This record gives sequence, structure tokens and C-alpha cells, in this order.
Amino acid sequence: MARAMEGKTIVIAGSRKLDEMTSLIARQGAQVVVRSLQGMTMFKEEEMEQELREVIAHQPDWFVFTTGIGTAALFAAADRLGIGKEFRETVRGARIAIRGYKTYSALKSEDLAPDVRDSDGTVRGLEEQLEEVNLQGARIWVQLHGEPAPNLVSFLEQKGAVSVHTLLPYLSVPPEMDTLEQLQREIEQETVHAICFTTAVQVRHLFAHAKEHSYTEQLREKLQGPVLAVSVGKVTSEALRQEQVTRIVAPENERMGAMIIEMTRYYEQQS
Repeated sequence: MARAMEGKTIVIAGSRKLDEMTSLIARQGAQVVVRSLQGMTMFKEEEMEQELREVIAHQPDWFVFTTGIGTAALFAAADRLGIGKEFRETVRGARIAIRGYKTYSALKSEDLAPDVRDSDGTVRGLEEQLEEVNLQGARIWVQLHGEPAPNLVSFLEQKGAVSVHTLLPYLSVPPEMDTLEQLQREIEQETVHAICFTTAVQVRHLFAHAKEHSYTEQLREKLQGPVLAVSVGKVTSEALRQEQVTRIVAPENERMGAMIIEMTRYYEQQS
């Protein structure tokens, strides 16, 4: 009996656990190619000192934490700068809203608990929980990871926040242009059958390149047709839907192994 993905070429767009993912996919008969759309994520050490001291000086009403690694990085940076106690007191003196279970774990390790938590692991889910919260006149500091979040900032401003300041401890650097161009050709020529996206930023980098080179509509058509979009979970799926990709294969359990199992099931049902 033929394996579910016999003869198919699967793209891994991530940069982590490549050997593990390649092995799992290859067992189903597929060929694996890595086209990392992650780029580099760099910690902005020098900028953080000024940012953290400003946070402490301004004593905001709300903190919004959106990633576990970014949250942990802020507390670690404050400790290195010798202002860890002051930063923790500032956070404790404010109300806290969070997105994601890793963010919850990072705060729990600091003996902190959120006042508001997302409903489904997405920023949109956090916004839904904040809909009934009075933010009129609030001063809000938002921890981001990798890139700006204009939609979240706009939402908070529309809710009446008097100021929304963003902290970006990590900055996402775009992937190699050669990688983007190679993947574009493979998508256009239909020599790949599926793309496994493991973070939302990978989706955004691919579509940013498409917009810059005027093949956005073609990319959407390919992802609705011969090239399957596979997502590790809700946040990544949300990024795909924002780009008008509606056929998405994603697991309930947001893990890379579960994503590959779900993709295998999809191809089993198609065969």
C-alpha cells in the first residue's frame, strides 16, 4: 500500500527541529526541502535599557504581554540592568492582559497572574476578551515579538487608551532573498505540494515578498489550489486567513508533530 504522501515534495518554512520534522515527513514517502522563511530574530539589548527605564518612570495602567520568550526577555534584561525589582513592582502595580499559554507560564514564573487572558491563543482572541474592559484614558505598554502589531495598537486606541507604547525586545530580520525567490519559483511551477508554516512571521515574510514582486494574487491562487498551506496552530492560521488563504490544514494540538500527522490525514483522505 502506498504511503500517504508518496511522491510529494513538502516545504518546511521554519528553522527549528528540522531533522525531526524531515524524518517524520519522509516516513510518509515525501521529499522534504527546507526554505526557511523565519529569518533571524535579534535581541535589541541597547534599546531595552532605555525602554525599561521609561516603563518604570511612567508607571503604566496596563501591560499587554503577547509572547512567552519576549516576556521572559524583559524580566531578564531588567535583572541584567540592575532594575529588576523596580520593573517587577511596576508590572505588579498595573493590570495585565496576555496572549498565549507560554506567556502565562512566563508570568507565573514571576509569581504574576493576568487580569485578562485570550480565549483561543490569538491576538484577536485577546481583543475579544478586552471588548468589555474599560480602557478609557488608560496608559498601555505592549510587549511584542519580532515585528509591530498595528491592528492591536489601533484596537487599544479605539477603546480609548490615551497612550499605547510598544516594547519590541526582539526584532525579526527577513529571510534570505535567494530563499524567497527560489520558493516563489517552486510555487509558480508547482514543483512543491505543501508548505509547512511553523510561525506567523513566516507567512508574513512570504506575502511581503509577494506584494513587493506583484505576485500576491497568484500566490493566493496557488495556496488555494495545487499547493497546500499547513499551519502549526491558531496564530499561524490567523496570519494565513489575514492574507485571504482559507484552505488551511492545522492540528488541534499546536505541535509540529501533530501538524505533520494532520497533513498526512489530509492526503490520506484525498487519495
